Amino acid sequence: MCFTPDQDCSGLVVHEIDGARRQVLVQAYSFTSRAIGDALAAAAQRGVDVRVVVDGSELQDGRRGDSQAPWLARHGVPVLIDTPPDGGIAHSKVLIIDDREVITGSFNFTWAAQHRNAENLVVIEGADVARAYAENFGNRERRSRPLAGR
Repeated sequence: MCFTPDQDCSGLVVHEIDGARRQVLVQAYSFTSRAIGDALAAAAQRGVDVRVVVDGSELQDGRRGDSQAPWLARHGVPVLIDTPPDGGIAHSKVLIIDDREVITGSFNFTWAAQHRNAENLVVIEGADVARAYAENFGNRERRSRPLAGR
């Protein structure tokens, strides 16, 4: 467990990504953390299957410059834009690592979540939980569209 702003949740996420050997699946509502983006790009460079699904708000004019989604796509990480029905938002904040671990909570992958907000993050170990989250990731992935302009 991790709680901001008093604990380093971004560092915990980076540490867990750095330990990934096979796969990291990411669902993100707001994703501006360069440290987490760098860790995902490094994982992909070392051969880890990294895939990211983000909410469409990541590409809105005011946020596009800060979003890690286009940056990751330019570095070879498949990035998809989730398309929930009826104009809803993709509000998940989840990482699934190596089919064994899930990281989730209210914590967005942003500077504000780490330094300003009161957020929480939990690491859940277990293949059954990871499998359920990976199934949901696959459902969202199938309903998403590729990030344009990679």
